[in-house]
Amino acid sequence: MDTMGRPGLGRFKNRFPGLSLKQKMRWISGLAAAVVVLSIAGTLAVSSFGLLGFEKILDNNSRGLNLWKAAGEEMRTFETYAADRTEKSRAAYETARDRTEEAVAQLPFDYQKIGAKRYARTWSIRNLYENYRERRDRFLAAPRGGEGYFEELYALNRAQTYLQSYAGDLEFLTVEDGTRRYETLRPLFALIPGAAVLFGAAAVAGVRRLNRTADQNLVRPVVELARDSARIAAGDFDGPMVKALGEDEIAQLIRAFYHMKGATRGYIAALKDKHEAEKQLDAVRLQMLKNQINPHFLFNTLNMIASMAQVEDAATTEQMITAMSRLFRYNLKSTDSVMPLERELKVVSDYMYLQQMRFGKRLRFTSDCPDDTLDHLVPSFALQPLVENAIVHGISAQKEGGKIHIRARRADGRLWIWVSDTGCGMAEERLAQIRGALAAGDEKATGVGLGNIYRRIHAMYPDGEMEVFSRAGCGTVIQLAVGVGR
Repeated sequence: MDTMGRPGLGRFKNRFPGLSLKQKMRWISGLAAAVVVLSIAGTLAVSSFGLLGFEKILDNNSRGLNLWKAAGEEMRTFETYAADRTEKSRAAYETARDRTEEAVAQLPFDYQKIGAKRYARTWSIRNLYENYRERRDRFLAAPRGGEGYFEELYALNRAQTYLQSYAGDLEFLTVEDGTRRYETLRPLFALIPGAAVLFGAAAVAGVRRLNRTADQNLVRPVVELARDSARIAAGDFDGPMVKALGEDEIAQLIRAFYHMKGATRGYIAALKDKHEAEKQLDAVRLQMLKNQINPHFLFNTLNMIASMAQVEDAATTEQMITAMSRLFRYNLKSTDSVMPLERELKVVSDYMYLQQMRFGKRLRFTSDCPDDTLDHLVPSFALQPLVENAIVHGISAQKEGGKIHIRARRADGRLWIWVSDTGCGMAEERLAQIRGALAAGDEKATGVGLGNIYRRIHAMYPDGEMEVFSRAGCGTVIQLAVGVGR
């Protein structure tokens, strides 16, 4: 069956490769015109979609108003229930209470979206209501008429008044912000449809002119240019140049093409040089990482070894020296970019043994790495810097010390490793800074060790991952993922 007889998109896709360049240009021109028309329609649709922003303004106003009304209703029903303690007044109060809590929870609380003033007022409302709710619940649970009963009742009434006042302030700020945004956006939305139609008409006229120009001047030079492009794709940059006659757009295109050809040739050579330089830089950075053992750690460790040699048998001292020797041997003599996980764990064990002799029972270390994970290759010198960071920045500052745990699992075709500690953790702001610095490659902000490990994992493994999770007062977790095929 003749494929030219098939209708629709399939027919077009089968015919297009066999069309002449002139025919293709006609198709392209028609499609370009269709795209322009669709872009106009899309612009109009986007303009209409922008009206949803106004609906968002109204929604914000409604949420602030709901809080103001709910707070007033809770204040009224609370007074009634506190006075008579009947089941009817209790039901009315609980309904009003739930509405107030729901209204508080639904308040927008995104600094970037609502601005500093609304954010500050919303924070005050949430904080005030949280404190008020605790006092309110304690008051209702206490017996009526007890010591300080009326003083607490008056304090709750003042808190309710403040809450209602804050809600009114928030509603005013929300309306003010919404009005300002509306006035800012209204002229823009008025101009967009007209501008879209104007540019669309100009684009259609330009496409028609382009079609006539292409029929007259484009076929021969572009075909020759395509042949030269094929040679370049095959790695041949020495083919003959197409002559550029005149000063029209085609001539400019040809000149630009050969300027780009020369630039590409130079760029390829530069890439080769850059690749070689990056390999050397990786080796240097890895060596720097290996050599960054903290001098204070060495000094303290050696002093402790000397002291212990005087007060006890040599067994403990021998173990410490042996562990230190293995650590130095791995650090100074290892040149491989990857190592089995089992060897990395032995390095960490030696390092932790020395640190435990320093910190004593304040520092604890455990690992959970099944046998099926131990022979898989991981970036060399990847775990010890993470453990060191956990001690220096997370555990050493805590009087009670803490625990470090390394866990490994195979899943989803990758080897997953978690290095967790129970140290002081990081605030959300600092955690965001660390994550941003890692993504940007800013080793000054993250430290050479953490930044180096992040960069190596992503460079060595297409599906490599490194994530940092932390919470102030709860500790930190570093999550690594490497391809098991490496």
